[in-house]
Amino acid sequence: MNYETRYIDKSNPKAMEAAEALLQEAGLGMDRHLDRTLGVFNEAGTLVATGSTFANTLRCLAVDSGCQGEGLLAKMVTRLTEDLFMEGITHLFVYANPESEEKLSQLGFYPIARVPGTLVFMENRRDGFTDYLNRLAEESEPNGTSGAVILNANPFTLGHRCLAETAAGQCDTLHVFVVSEDVSFFPFEARKRLVIAGTKDIRNIVYHDTGSYLISRAVFPAYFLKEEEKVTSAQAALDAAVFAREAKRLGLSLRFVGEEPFSPATSLYNQMMAGLLPKEGITLKVIRRLADLDGIPVSATRVRKALLAGDTDILRVLLPDTTLNYVLSEEGRDLVSRRLKEAE
Repeated sequence: MNYETRYIDKSNPKAMEAAEALLQEAGLGMDRHLDRTLGVFNEAGTLVATGSTFANTLRCLAVDSGCQGEGLLAKMVTRLTEDLFMEGITHLFVYANPESEEKLSQLGFYPIARVPGTLVFMENRRDGFTDYLNRLAEESEPNGTSGAVILNANPFTLGHRCLAETAAGQCDTLHVFVVSEDVSFFPFEARKRLVIAGTKDIRNIVYHDTGSYLISRAVFPAYFLKEEEKVTSAQAALDAAVFAREAKRLGLSLRFVGEEPFSPATSLYNQMMAGLLPKEGITLKVIRRLADLDGIPVSATRVRKALLAGDTDILRVLLPDTTLNYVLSEEGRDLVSRRLKEAE
């Protein structure tokens, strides 16, 4: 049978419903983080396979049960990969169910970490993750007890400063990973710059980028699971598996996280990590959240709300001078202005 491969117009409800139905048949959902969706159609014009991309990841791959074994997964992956390559995106990642791992391996993808029975995280470079681990090692020198903290810092607040300072006081070397994914209010370059500026006086800190390896909630493939609690549990398991490999390479024995009084999902995530990491020889330490004089926890969410409301007084309570100076600068004001226009 001949098949036609073409992109689906996301503004076409009927076409997207067909793609979602195909995913549901495969036990998947439609991810809300998608840049494009590809369809494979049979001679009758019926959608029989679909796959999508978000940034440099392939996701939402599904083939009709009646068309298995006809090479449609390979057809989709090849088309999506070629199109991303044409755009200069050559380092690719894919989240797949365990049943698809062998097929994706034949298409040039290599496993990084697994959540048994749920999903496998893969990339299209045989030594990609190993090279990343080697770069991390080159950025630092082993020195006594080492710990790590992962910050999105959207933006860097006095709360983040408290977390970093407290963690650094409990180990000889603190590895600060800044989430590289550019899906936040503040772009990665600005977030990392503010983290470094706000902690440069803490002498035992080493800075790293997470790259595409440490998992953020923005890019985690929640479409594999329908219940939020299971999504969070799977995310924690995958993050722990990836982090364990990094910890082994860097000699990390501690991971620090901030206390989470507001988000049940993040609180569950921390609980899961506390149970998973000790199996890898890593202790999870939860640092109490810094609060303002009214007892309200300092958070980046409060900062962003104050920025959009133009409330400088609140900003002075929540931010170190380094971040405050940035958000009040011309560059910072331009960023807030753009975000306000995007929200209209």
